[in-house]
Amino acid sequence: MTARISLALVLHNHQPVGNFGWVFEDVFKKAYEPMIGALERHPHVRVGLHYTGPLLEWMSANQPEAIARLRALADSGQIEILGGGLYEPILVSLPQRDRHGQLTRMRDEVERLFGTAPMGAWLAERVWEPSLPFDLAEAGYAYTVLDDNHLRGAAVKDADMWGTYTTDDQGRRLTIFGTEKGLRYVIPFRAVDELIEYLRAAATEDGDRVGMMGDDGEKFGSWPGTYEHCWGEGRWVDDCFEAIAENADWLTTVTPSEWMSREAPIGRIYVPTASYVEMTEWALPPDDANTFHAVMAKATEEESVALPFLRGGLWRNFQARYREINDLHKQMLRVSAAVDAMEPGSLRERALDHLYRGQSNDCYWHGLFGGVYIVHMRMATLAELIAAEDLVSGEAAISGKADYDLDGYEEVLLGTPGQTVLVDVAEGAGIGSWDLRASRVALASVMRRRPEAYHKALREMEAAKERGEKAAGKTASSIHDVLLAKESGLSAALVYDDHERRSGLVRLMGADGRQVGDFVNGPWEIDTTVDRQLVVTRTAGGLALRKQIAIEGSRMYPTLSVRLSVEAEAGLDGTLELEMNVNLSGGGGNPDAYYRSGDHESRHDAPGNAPAGTELRFGNQYEGVDIAAISDPPAEMAWSPVETVSNSEAGFERMYQGSCLLFRWPLRLAPGEAQSFEMRFDVSQTRDRAAEKIQA
Repeated sequence: MTARISLALVLHNHQPVGNFGWVFEDVFKKAYEPMIGALERHPHVRVGLHYTGPLLEWMSANQPEAIARLRALADSGQIEILGGGLYEPILVSLPQRDRHGQLTRMRDEVERLFGTAPMGAWLAERVWEPSLPFDLAEAGYAYTVLDDNHLRGAAVKDADMWGTYTTDDQGRRLTIFGTEKGLRYVIPFRAVDELIEYLRAAATEDGDRVGMMGDDGEKFGSWPGTYEHCWGEGRWVDDCFEAIAENADWLTTVTPSEWMSREAPIGRIYVPTASYVEMTEWALPPDDANTFHAVMAKATEEESVALPFLRGGLWRNFQARYREINDLHKQMLRVSAAVDAMEPGSLRERALDHLYRGQSNDCYWHGLFGGVYIVHMRMATLAELIAAEDLVSGEAAISGKADYDLDGYEEVLLGTPGQTVLVDVAEGAGIGSWDLRASRVALASVMRRRPEAYHKALREMEAAKERGEKAAGKTASSIHDVLLAKESGLSAALVYDDHERRSGLVRLMGADGRQVGDFVNGPWEIDTTVDRQLVVTRTAGGLALRKQIAIEGSRMYPTLSVRLSVEAEAGLDGTLELEMNVNLSGGGGNPDAYYRSGDHESRHDAPGNAPAGTELRFGNQYEGVDIAAISDPPAEMAWSPVETVSNSEAGFERMYQGSCLLFRWPLRLAPGEAQSFEMRFDVSQTRDRAAEKIQA
């Protein structure tokens, strides 16, 4: 009897909320559309396809014929469309009500577009926790696809990954397909003949094995070097599909639900918290991540028996590693609770839509693919949360005192109809969030420059280049380890901050240029707080500081002021500095983003300065935001870009994260003398995004 085997291909296609339209278009042309065409040319090939909500929306609006072609393939039974969370959230990061909402909205959207409700759910970044079987089954899903890494954690041997397993939670059952690692690395990077022989070696006389290959659809054309390989002279996909037809006597393709309908599960498993290996590495602190990477590489090379027991970090640790991610996550939770409390109706549905968009996973973690460092997507995610909160409160102010970031210390939220400001009193009394409600601009969203594990690889790559050596990289099948750089000498830009990039931070510098006291990172004490004003104090180094943060103004013309009072017990001759970190999407020499001082204008990603007494304005014409900085007494002003060095599928690159503005006043205080200073920021907006939506 001829040994037989089945192959289940599941391709996950995703573009994030906030990504540029030209990126959608480019990847569609290079990867998504060619795959549709290949399936039409090879009707014997059955696959599962997953398109996330943002991509489905874009295709419906810009490539409706692609949706129609997919519908025809689905009607014929050749493809199976998977669901999941509508806007591709990390489900375990959400309140359970939002998990259910994201899953059911996607289920209903797939049924509307393609005629059949999905049985399978793609799990964003394969972030798994043991509670998910209940969530997925409760929303109507029967199966999901995990990695071989997950199954090893459940004590499944490599030889036993060619089938399905059941798991359950709270009495609800879910079927698990495990992506077979060998298939994931062979497809589409090795010769088609190797794939055929790999499958032949795994075939059995009973034909009771299925090889699941669930992975990114973008690797079929849009990853570096893959378009020519898959669709050009390499024609890998067509060669593969033709080879499957030629070997149809023993090799067949199946959709996941088709396999489930005819083959029983191998057994029962309970999968521990996990993701794919690289994600668990990225979740670790930099030194630990490099150690884990080396240990895993050695264990893999040696085929160590310890390999199944090696575990990286928990996905939730990104909230501990990055203050900015935790702030984003806790803002999302705050908005979610507010939306949940709304009365049912169209307004609540609109708020839910913005909330769900603001839960798109891409900026809630960081690894190879940029994540939270990608500025335009981070700002888009925050804009969705601002929009949802704006619909919740309308013209009402949003204010309060609570432990908003869940660190054990209270923060203060100040609000008016035009803006919300969140102050972290325990950490420098800095402004971590400054959101303009009309334009939906998150002004304070600036990333701290911090060490990353891949910075070591960058330094080693540049050192090897200086020695005339070629740095060791891997093939396209391991895009996680490809070593490229968009510009030379990038390691010189690896500068790390000693503080979080909040606004309203105060420094006192002595005549010798050294900082007196720690007013940037140290805790302040609340003196008074009302809806629109917070007064905090701190004493250190013989200096007593009083800081008042106040917000006023209307929806289109909000203002923020920071008033400082300094008293020196023994006198002081030095400088007072106020640091503001702002983000108005000014990277890449954006001509819409500007600083104007006197007759001089500069871009946001270029440094500049202005003498005391000069008017300073900064803004972004496209966003419709202009800000006048007014000081009393007049302050010297300087600004500079905050740039990180990040890694991505295209290589190491410098990334603009925002601007740092410093306002400086000379300070000459006699013993016991006090002096006061003020900076006021008058915001003018020409765009009200909520009104634009209504008019559209």
